[in-house]
Amino acid sequence: MSALILILLFTSNALSQINCSRYYPLEEGTTLQYTSINHKGKLESTADYIVSKVENSTSGTVAEMTFNLSDKKGKEIMQSSYNISCSDTGIKIDFQSLMANAMMKQYQEMEIEVDLTGTDIELPNDLMIGQELMDANVTMTISMAGMNMKTIVNMMNRKVEKKENVTTSSGSYECFVIYSENESQVMGIKKTSPSRLWLTEGVGMVKQESYKSNGDLLSTTTLTKFDN
Repeated sequence: MSALILILLFTSNALSQINCSRYYPLEEGTTLQYTSINHKGKLESTADYIVSKVENSTSGTVAEMTFNLSDKKGKEIMQSSYNISCSDTGIKIDFQSLMANAMMKQYQEMEIEVDLTGTDIELPNDLMIGQELMDANVTMTISMAGMNMKTIVNMMNRKVEKKENVTTSSGSYECFVIYSENESQVMGIKKTSPSRLWLTEGVGMVKQESYKSNGDLLSTTTLTKFDN
């Protein structure tokens, strides 16, 4: 669950109207593709994103991100969307809309009720090495067939570690490296997966690594296509 959430969450081309985001590509029609491999270098999944809708107002901008997640054989696993809001200080990812849409797609053939509470993921425009970022969390309760299933996801200890150059098949980039600890609790079972995110201006996420709790690499996701 936590690895999937990371893929969905972290996908600048700033909007020319208000120049609100330095890192996230929020121009309508922008497309990005991310490829994930496991610790053995084997393909796990591919995620295709498009900025499907952008709405501007005096208070800022809201962009809808639509994505398709496919497995290693190219079979679609999930299609959904979530919102990113943007102001002159940075962006907020709507954690609740992301989780709700993903779960509704997963259980679309069943009668369920979803209750969500939490805080958005914030990314300021002005990043610097050593900077600590706000935690984010979501608590989701799914009710179906007389049962309640509770899932809690926390993104904690977020910190800008350093700057580093990264090269992928889509190009070479100078990136900030952001560390976080991603804790998930499903039916009372807790699991923590540290991660690092490589983020560059004008594009967004270039690379992301997920680790086991002991620091061993679990998976790597890289930007393989970008078109705006």
